[in-house]
Amino acid sequence: MKMRVKICGVSTEAAVRAALDGGAGWLGFMFFAASPRNLGLDAAARLAQPARGRAKVVAVTVDPDDAEVDRIAAVLAPDLIQLHGKETPARAREIARRAGVGVIKALPVADAHDIAKATAYETVVEHLMFEGKPPKDAALPGGSGHSFNWTLLAGRRFQRPWFLAGGLDPWNVGEALSQSGAPLVDVSSGVERGPGLKDPALITAFLDAVRRA
Repeated sequence: MKMRVKICGVSTEAAVRAALDGGAGWLGFMFFAASPRNLGLDAAARLAQPARGRAKVVAVTVDPDDAEVDRIAAVLAPDLIQLHGKETPARAREIARRAGVGVIKALPVADAHDIAKATAYETVVEHLMFEGKPPKDAALPGGSGHSFNWTLLAGRRFQRPWFLAGGLDPWNVGEALSQSGAPLVDVSSGVERGPGLKDPALITAFLDAVRRA
């Protein structure tokens, strides 16, 4: 059974296998040069092949231009494109139209005001994602292991299914689900043994923890 989990930033066959064997519903492949999880499109397409029909393939991007969107659509043919930059609702809509797939819009959260920004995207995207806001001097917009007050999302209702992300790991995801009421969760650095190095055992442990929650 597919689980309500997205494993993000996978870059090895072992990580893909652990995610699929554990029943993850989404696999994220990163296309951002500054990230230790960055992949070439051809490599990502090869890694994504076993996921077809088993999990949704997600292209994770940061403010992609039209040329990058076109390349991703042509080479990877993802099910979804995840937007981690400063994309406006209009730009998110244009990317979805251009690629012919749905988008996930990640919104960094520090307080309730940040969550309110989701309203502008709800009619445009397929999924919302709420993650911990990184420090101002952070090199990456996500995947840094920063969490936020999960209770800010408790009782909230949105027009689209949403992911909780940021700072999750096998030991706290149960509490995060309980406090936030999140229908979906996303993990990256919380299942790594080093920057960008996914640990299959931690992926399995995370999926098991969600299953128990």
